[in-house]
Amino acid sequence: MPPRRAIDVRQAADGAAQPMWRMSLLENAFNSFLQSGAVGDDAAAAARAVFVEGSLFSPFLFGKFFDPADAFPLWEFETEVLLAALRRGARTTVDWAETDSEYYLRADIPGARKCDVEVSGDAMRVVDISGLWRAPPADCRDWRSGRWWEHGFVRRVELPDDADWRKLEAYFDDGEGSLEIRVPKNVDARQAPAAATASA
Repeated sequence: MPPRRAIDVRQAADGAAQPMWRMSLLENAFNSFLQSGAVGDDAAAAARAVFVEGSLFSPFLFGKFFDPADAFPLWEFETEVLLAALRRGARTTVDWAETDSEYYLRADIPGARKCDVEVSGDAMRVVDISGLWRAPPADCRDWRSGRWWEHGFVRRVELPDDADWRKLEAYFDDGEGSLEIRVPKNVDARQAPAAATASA
């Protein structure tokens, strides 16, 4: 069985947002893409596996259509509350949690050919999770600049203020096709409430 392996977490230069995901994914474009014959049978099956309801990369993950390329404050919501409807039907493959020491995200990614994780945005507060479900055209264009959903997938997640993005770790299990991300909390932020309590 292939081992769980660490993914190199890239950091955008100077904390600036990269010009990625330039084309917004709209509900009508996504629905017609999934229903069209624009991709072959194998590719269509791979696309459905990546974008299936309950997947981290599904635009419908949060109950209504939401472009996965728009950053979402995932850890502000409890997974059991936000995904309650999906959990009743056991259709979700995503879990996230917060502990005293870290933020945790786990997601199954069936059909993914590769997976990348990058920290970007103002003050490095956004985690871009992306990858390919089929090879992009060989015309040397950046596949993310056009109809990126025809070749890849993304979910952009906002980090909480106390997250230590410099120590973010990501792992991918090739056997299970699962992604795990762990973001430690800043030690200073964890000690501040304890110090305030001690001085009271």
